[in-house]
Amino acid sequence: MTLPDILAPGLSAVFCGINPGQRAACIGQHFAGRGNRFWPALHLAGFTPVQLSPAEDVRLLEYGYGLTTAAPRASRTAAEVNVSELRAGLRDLEAKIRQLKPRVVAFLGKPAWIVHTGKAYFSWGRQTGTFGGSEAWVLPNPSGLNRHFSLVDLARAYRELRVSLSPAADGLPT
Repeated sequence: MTLPDILAPGLSAVFCGINPGQRAACIGQHFAGRGNRFWPALHLAGFTPVQLSPAEDVRLLEYGYGLTTAAPRASRTAAEVNVSELRAGLRDLEAKIRQLKPRVVAFLGKPAWIVHTGKAYFSWGRQTGTFGGSEAWVLPNPSGLNRHFSLVDLARAYRELRVSLSPAADGLPT
């Protein structure tokens, strides 16, 4: 089971999960796991004027954003994805990113960026390297299994990306 990308040329940002959860792949909708906090975090960070549901994932294109995964195979947890799967998935994804030229690729969770760079230690947020010619960010994984970050923490981290994309439209002090 895999999950189709939601991509188009010239997007402001592409959000890249580690791999699809089984529920998401089964129903064909991104971030559809019962405990996943992607959609609320995205809305609270100001990427969308309303909170979208997994059933509305394709609407993210209306706002200039896309969705993909680093590894295509669905699993119960991201921990089940091995390094070789991530390496192969990232090679394919990098080619797509070079072709579509989004401004930013935002990796949700550290595993894909670790495999891409070979560096295990780095800060959340904007990275010094690029991915497929696009600016790279690493943001906390919104999975309900990631309890190191509350919904408020996720929204705050995601908001940093949104503000960097459009600081004048923020309307809030930075």
